[in-house]
Amino acid sequence: MDERKRDSMIAYLRHRMEEFGIKPEDLAAVLASEPAAQKAERYRSASGDSWDGQGEMPQWLKQAISAGQSIDHFELAAKPAPAPQPQKKHVDWSNDPFAGSRLARPNNR
Repeated sequence: MDERKRDSMIAYLRHRMEEFGIKPEDLAAVLASEPAAQKAERYRSASGDSWDGQGEMPQWLKQAISAGQSIDHFELAAKPAPAPQPQKKHVDWSNDPFAGSRLARPNNR
């Protein structure tokens, strides 16, 4: 992307953020929290012990597997069902400077 298009996109995003009341700090907080969300627990015992699947397998899980239990028994659901989203306010895209351009298409080919 050339510098002029990049600057135009940044100006457009700043305008949209201002329109919706999004501050740069809000974006920074979300980006900072993403690595923590990725290290969520993957396995959990009935007593509350958990393991994220990284590093050495914990003793409680080794013992359960040695006793004949499947590791799948302790696996948590891949992702919880998403909470219902509040209805978003209507956005008028008629003045969108990128409408019809490659930037507006979902698959930039």
